[in-house]
Amino acid sequence: MTSRAPNCAPQTRRIRKPGSPVVWLAAMTSRQRSLCGLAAHGLWFLGLVLLMDATARPANHSFSRERAANRDENEIIPPDHLNGVKLEMDGHLNKDFHQEVFLGKDMDGFDEDSEPRRSRRKLMVIFSKVDVNTDRRISAKEMQHWIMEKTAEHFQEAVKENKLHFRAVDPDGDGHVSWDEYKVKFLASKGHNEREIADAIKNHEELKVDEETQEVLGNLRDRWYQADNPPADLLLTEDEFLSFLHPEHSRGMLKFMVKEIVRDLDQDGDKQLSLPEFISLPVGTVENQQGQDIDDNWVKDRKKEFEELIDSNHDGIVTMEELENYMDPMNEYNALNEAKQMIAIADENQNHHLEPEEILKYSEFFTGSKLMDYARNVHEEF
Repeated sequence: MTSRAPNCAPQTRRIRKPGSPVVWLAAMTSRQRSLCGLAAHGLWFLGLVLLMDATARPANHSFSRERAANRDENEIIPPDHLNGVKLEMDGHLNKDFHQEVFLGKDMDGFDEDSEPRRSRRKLMVIFSKVDVNTDRRISAKEMQHWIMEKTAEHFQEAVKENKLHFRAVDPDGDGHVSWDEYKVKFLASKGHNEREIADAIKNHEELKVDEETQEVLGNLRDRWYQADNPPADLLLTEDEFLSFLHPEHSRGMLKFMVKEIVRDLDQDGDKQLSLPEFISLPVGTVENQQGQDIDDNWVKDRKKEFEELIDSNHDGIVTMEELENYMDPMNEYNALNEAKQMIAIADENQNHHLEPEEILKYSEFFTGSKLMDYARNVHEEF
């Protein structure tokens, strides 16, 4: 069997999977907005930065908060980033995962610009909520229950957003959307004339779209058919449309998502992943020490995740079933393992519990923001 190169592409990458268009389009939109806001004398510097970004390997980071800000409320393309899921749609590790399952829908409350004392106080409020038995320390079981609760919050947010998205593609309100109806709305959202597209589809005429858009439509169509529960009628209900946009909360769509990731990383075509395949670096060139450090961290992080969490039977191979279990956001066993791992990160006194001083000291891990003077202020804030 002929082997193929892995599709570990950079952040502004060649569109391949249904989720990928969002990353490409969102990145372009963000940069365009940035360019418009800059003074003329700074344009040459921004151009240099963008050129470096296009040629260098990407850091293994996710930018969920930026992506959420850039995502229009009527956006109807499946997102590349899924809150509370450990892998991105492109197979990158979700580097915001710990914060997402600890903060839930309140992630924006700990921005870098937030007043430190207020942030410390909010963190201690969260600590008190997790500490159900009020013994001033968090056990793995308490953290597990909290993770499950915060993951459910993300799901409810997705359900709420889906109502808006579904309304955008179902203007007549009949509760069903066909693939052709969705295709018209999708192309119209990308600048095409909605009436002309609708007439062309109705008359079975060839659509005048570029090759890249054709590829995106093909991937979206595959995902659409997968979301259509049996008996298949190619009409999506609101619940099926939720599965189309958010595969993490549908067992069938989660399997589809796993197959897509394995397909893109699997180099020898055996439909499973070895360690070398999983840690394979994205294509690109490294021109300085910073780039080399990014590569080293990429390999280190993915190797640890593969060996300690994904490869459950430790045989050096990750099957689709293992990857599906790892990515399932509602898997209670995974939530318990995650709870133990999160506690271990900050458990300086090695008592297998998380205490106020520890959570404040390691606030950057839990919230994304470093809160200073943790020891001096812990009692006051608690």
